[in-house]
Amino acid sequence: MNFEHTEDRRMLADSLNRFISEQYAFDARDRIAKSEHGFSKEIFQKFAELGVIGALFSEADGGFGGGGFDIAVVFEALGRGLVVEPLLGAVMVGEALSAAGSDAQKEKLGDIINGAMVAAFAHDEADTHYERTRVATKAERNGDGWVLHGAKAVVPQGEQADLFLVSARTSGNVDDEAGISLFLVPAKTAGLTVRGCPAIDGGRVAELSFDGVKLGADALLGNEGQGHAVLERAIGRGVLALCAEALGAMEAAKAATLEYLRTRKQFGMLIGSFQALQHRMADLLLEIEQARSAVINAAAAIDTGDRLTRERALSAAKFSIGRIGALVAEESIQMHGGIGMTWELPLPHYAKRLVMIDHQLGDEDHHLQRYITLGKEVAA
Repeated sequence: MNFEHTEDRRMLADSLNRFISEQYAFDARDRIAKSEHGFSKEIFQKFAELGVIGALFSEADGGFGGGGFDIAVVFEALGRGLVVEPLLGAVMVGEALSAAGSDAQKEKLGDIINGAMVAAFAHDEADTHYERTRVATKAERNGDGWVLHGAKAVVPQGEQADLFLVSARTSGNVDDEAGISLFLVPAKTAGLTVRGCPAIDGGRVAELSFDGVKLGADALLGNEGQGHAVLERAIGRGVLALCAEALGAMEAAKAATLEYLRTRKQFGMLIGSFQALQHRMADLLLEIEQARSAVINAAAAIDTGDRLTRERALSAAKFSIGRIGALVAEESIQMHGGIGMTWELPLPHYAKRLVMIDHQLGDEDHHLQRYITLGKEVAA
């Protein structure tokens, strides 16, 4: 199998990496991440103009990519730059719209692709632990429409979102796979309260409260009570994006550490000449290559029609990224010594982001168990 990127993907990667290096230097990124909005709407619009968002969607949806490797190329570049703009929400909400949206609902894809609409994925709740089927937020019939009650937690860039994709239970018990429905909720809907706070790795997150939020019949995405399959597909795209982002962050941390080993002197010698540090760095390089292989495998599998193959590859990649990301963060900081803990240096910010990626959409323990469970389904 040929894993080399197409010419179009290489050109996209080159232009995106060049834009980030020129317009998104660490100082600028730090100001954006700590700002009131948590991201730059101007930068987000420029990403749209560059075709970065369009690369995440198929031609049928108005984009020009949409494949697993397109997502991987984009998010690896975003990871190198520690980009905080809400492209993860775009790819996840966009996948759900593409998979289950009506013709009228799919018209929103154009606004997402051109950067006019910020979309956010709202599924996690305060008392869940990565369980995809545990949904306590409820949606009840109200004439032809619906009424939502409940809350969602840790919604990335939720304060600035124009549209939320919300999971809610329309039937069954709180942990049942059946009975989950998906709804499109505009940010200005009456009864919706959004409370934001800064995230420790940059940007902002929000808690959503639904107090009798009334929605029309057209808010339901897909079929009532059958949202789990769509949810799984959207989360799968998000998992791949996070894994690729982590790979980009690892590459940046690796490059910074190599540069430090080549320039820092101790006892009159470059510390890169010390054999112990050479061995540690060699081990780290091998681990990062293993992470890259896991991302390639997941990107290749996400476009297959076989659900178990796809989901096992995604969980394997997320497990690997979680383990290796923590190792890269720890080793890079240790090989930098005390300076590796100073916030003025980009490295600790990469380390924080790698740790937090492990906890988004399921940590390594969760995905290891999921991989094992899916393996039993294959065997059966």
